[in-house]
Amino acid sequence: MRYRDLGKTGVRVSELGFGTIPILSGSVPVLPEYFSPDTEEAVAIMRKAYDHGCNFYDTAIIEEYGDAEIKLGEFVKTIDRDTIVISDKARFYSGGDIYREVLRSTEHLGTRPDIYFVHQVDEDNADEVFAKYGALDALYDLKREGKIGFTGIASHYYNVLYRAACDPRVDVLQGSGNIFERGMLERIRKEAAFREKGLILNKVYAAGLLIGAFTPEELIGGILEYSFSSALLGIGTFAQAETAFANEIPMHHFSQEEVMERLRKSFEPISCDRCQKCSCIYGHEIHTTFRQYNYYQLGKEYWAIRKLQMDAEENWEHCRSCTEPTCMKECGQHLYVPEQMERVHQLLLAFGNA
Repeated sequence: MRYRDLGKTGVRVSELGFGTIPILSGSVPVLPEYFSPDTEEAVAIMRKAYDHGCNFYDTAIIEEYGDAEIKLGEFVKTIDRDTIVISDKARFYSGGDIYREVLRSTEHLGTRPDIYFVHQVDEDNADEVFAKYGALDALYDLKREGKIGFTGIASHYYNVLYRAACDPRVDVLQGSGNIFERGMLERIRKEAAFREKGLILNKVYAAGLLIGAFTPEELIGGILEYSFSSALLGIGTFAQAETAFANEIPMHHFSQEEVMERLRKSFEPISCDRCQKCSCIYGHEIHTTFRQYNYYQLGKEYWAIRKLQMDAEENWEHCRSCTEPTCMKECGQHLYVPEQMERVHQLLLAFGNA
């Protein structure tokens, strides 16, 4: 196992980290595939990763990741606590709420979280998170009180992560990216502000949807060129732990066109790398729409269709009547956005008529 610096924290973490979603038990339908191991088996799977050198484990509160947080706490009892780094997170944006959740997480884990993230920060809640007495202020206070090691902001949005990178209260960032959706990673690589922060990368497998078109080794090797601290892999079985952690996986560069060619064997993807430069005068998240279209084709039908249907008609009407297509000015993939939105519209029509 190789190790990388966690920004300027002085901590080193394994290049590949253990994402605990798949070890939860019960029913959390909004989440990707999981395997429902009992506590004993879940602890043994985490131990398998640990024995191969994994020292970074990421979880979230029980409302988001089920009992994974509690199972991680049981694993901690079986090892030397000082040999691993634990990150936890909660989707609360006010200071009082996040403060309460940190104390509850500490109880479930049986130990202090090394990093605590405000989870799923987006443009709608960012002002509350970053404001005085917001969630970030509370985490900063908790760090000074010794109740957490480091503060974190987790987001799927470049602008939010950039804001966090420029904020001295933030120690670690968590964002998404993979060999297909690499646009944000490319932007982060070029922006100096990010070099001061730890960066945890998730969605390496695109919630498992890229496995099949690519092997896990290809998906891991393809992201190693980027300057993250640790890349989280959702692990739910002994076989997955062995594949991810048993051997050092070599770096492999995939061009965007190589990725597209591989995916075209199954469907015609929209070649959006989610760089998030597609500014829309109506405020639509074009990159998110394209992502849901691709995820639908990759097998996440019900979840993706529900997301697409939320503002489908308004989105389509605005796009086809737009006379100020600012969305295409900085698109690195040179997409003709109205044409791609027509494809999304036709998919929804076909789904509605099915």
